[in-house]
Amino acid sequence: MNSGKTIFSQLMEFLPIHEFRKCVARYNGNYKVKSFSCWDQFLCMAFAQLTYRESLRDIQACLRGTRHKLYHMGIRGNVSRNTLANANKIRDWRIYSDFAQVLIRKARRLYSNESFGLKLDQTVYALDSTTIDLCLSLFPWAIFRKRKGAVKMHTLLDLRGSIPTVVIITHGRVHDVNILDQLIIEAGAMYIMDRGYLDFARLFMIHQTSGFFVIRAKRNFNFRRLYSHTIDKSTGIQCDQTIVPQNFYAQKNYPEKLRRIRYLDVNTNKRLVFLTNNFTLPAKTIAELYRCRWQIELFFKWIKQHLRIKAFYGTSENAIKTQIWIAISIYVLVAIVKKDLKLDQSLYTILQVLSVTLFEKEPILQVLTNNDYIKPNPVPSNQLNLFE
Repeated sequence: MNSGKTIFSQLMEFLPIHEFRKCVARYNGNYKVKSFSCWDQFLCMAFAQLTYRESLRDIQACLRGTRHKLYHMGIRGNVSRNTLANANKIRDWRIYSDFAQVLIRKARRLYSNESFGLKLDQTVYALDSTTIDLCLSLFPWAIFRKRKGAVKMHTLLDLRGSIPTVVIITHGRVHDVNILDQLIIEAGAMYIMDRGYLDFARLFMIHQTSGFFVIRAKRNFNFRRLYSHTIDKSTGIQCDQTIVPQNFYAQKNYPEKLRRIRYLDVNTNKRLVFLTNNFTLPAKTIAELYRCRWQIELFFKWIKQHLRIKAFYGTSENAIKTQIWIAISIYVLVAIVKKDLKLDQSLYTILQVLSVTLFEKEPILQVLTNNDYIKPNPVPSNQLNLFE
């Protein structure tokens, strides 16, 4: 006798299904679909991400082995390797991209007051990319080098809660700096970037839209100092200057003044030079902001280690983008569950617990907090006993 809901079903209840249906209708995802809907596809792929399945055959074997529980997990269609492979290949990946954006907006509201180490009122973003290596013979569309394929996942990370707000997936040859052309700059927000994004025309575009940036300068950067500001060298700041670019094209592309800060990291004994268009924050805060950029590196490391995005269930571009966007949805979903249930555990601990308890029929809060849950006694019935 089935009593209660599985952990997987309780977890999926945190998803706004009505929003998912809107995304499916937007791209006509269930057109001529009889049994295996887009929602079934999403649930199967979510199960694969949560349990770290190795292949489509692995997904099929695990789900068919517990077929008597699939209905209670919300999966109505028959789970077949070929059916799932075909769905990943032909169903528009933008369905899952749009749905991930719905979850991201919800997560950002939940984490809007979260601290990231610095007390700042404005939103702070970190921009970077990670490369996912592919076999060029299996993924001929993912051109990277002569004998190597790859895709890049360009990510704009909100440091409050480490929530990815923008994710753009391209083949490996697309340079990081080109992604700045596709971003909608938020006025008053701070964008932290590595020196791979140093392009003065694009930085001036951020400046013109009332955004702020902090970026590392290249070693061969030529400038003319206008004047220096007072500094406290005990904080590691070696100089705080107002400058203008000296090179012809740099001066042409960025005709305004810049702020140059040189910082000595006592832990690594490295000298770092930052450029910014923010002249109000203390120099030490600018240096600490760049240190917070490391959160995006931790985000890439986390999803590569704990979600399935380095090995894929299909070889088409649509299948890869579908899998990556569903992986991002699961990451954001775990973050939402952590906040909604007020859990103290890390995302890693929550994901590990979920991976081995998805088929259990216990309250999800009890499983994730290790608290003993006592089922209340039913209301006594007034029905008389026939036999005494």
